[in-house]
Amino acid sequence: MEETKSWGKGWAITALFLLALLAITGCGKQSEGTGAAPAEGAGSKPKMVKLAFVTNNASEFWKIAQAGVRKYEQESKVQVDVKMPPNGTTEEQNQILENLSSQGYDAIAVSAIAPGDQVPVLNKTAEKSKLITFDSDAPKSNRLLYIGTNNHEAGKALGAHIVKLLPSGGKMAVFVGMLSADNAKQRLQGIQDAIAGKNIEIVDKREDNTDRAKARSNVEDIINAHPDLKLVAGLWSYNGPAIAAAIEALGKKGKVLAAVFDEEEGTLTAIENGTISVTVVQKPFQFGYMASKWAHELATKPDAAIAQIPASKGIDTGIEVIEKANVAEFKQKLAEMKR
Repeated sequence: MEETKSWGKGWAITALFLLALLAITGCGKQSEGTGAAPAEGAGSKPKMVKLAFVTNNASEFWKIAQAGVRKYEQESKVQVDVKMPPNGTTEEQNQILENLSSQGYDAIAVSAIAPGDQVPVLNKTAEKSKLITFDSDAPKSNRLLYIGTNNHEAGKALGAHIVKLLPSGGKMAVFVGMLSADNAKQRLQGIQDAIAGKNIEIVDKREDNTDRAKARSNVEDIINAHPDLKLVAGLWSYNGPAIAAAIEALGKKGKVLAAVFDEEEGTLTAIENGTISVTVVQKPFQFGYMASKWAHELATKPDAAIAQIPASKGIDTGIEVIEKANVAEFKQKLAEMKR
């Protein structure tokens, strides 16, 4: 009888132990089903990071930056979604930013089209994602970092070459997509600072709102309106090819000089054939590569990345000046970067 009681007690203890074990296992399964994040370092899969690189239009220029993005993707085994506003409008870019925010992107890099007007949208984006800018900054927004050209210095560099091209002074005109963009304003100010006191007058400034046909017709209109015009300057990448096409169509090659920005194929060809005298190029490959790297690090190691941001909140990627003497070498280097 005592043996039976002892056996009964043992069975009861064993049963209670099994029930407790099942309860613990069940709790674990329930927790997993609710989407609770597994412990770091427990051999679980890391969260998929969502990163985006948003340009200010869909011009040829951004293909070089995209090559930089792809290089970083290959090195780091991450995906960076490149978004380009097809018509280069503020409304399109705002919609892209709103969509990315609603889709839970961890970090977004953007070239702001109209930095002053876009502050509310940019700040709303920064509430949900780590936000950085490149190419065109928005310093009044809550962006964490700007990566790109010191556009005022770039404008001064182009202005210095304009002074060389017009040693006796003369009239010039300036063309750009939108003067409201920080890069356009700063480049123009740099040119104005460089030509101050040199008897060079800017007689007109025309915007084209990224309309390629208008970019060309603007140049033709101004050249026709000012028979004594000596030089035209283009501030955005596609303005170079538009200027070259207008000068050649009007038979003004060698009579109206051209000084522009960036390295679109049409611009480099025009330098080779003498229609454009000089272009100041940025480093769009670095825009893509460095913006992707910083976005990735801010998304995955925010504290360490933020600690590395310089006090100026900016990283200057530098410029190069391309003329007929070095255009062939530059084109070869460019082709290698795009591979």
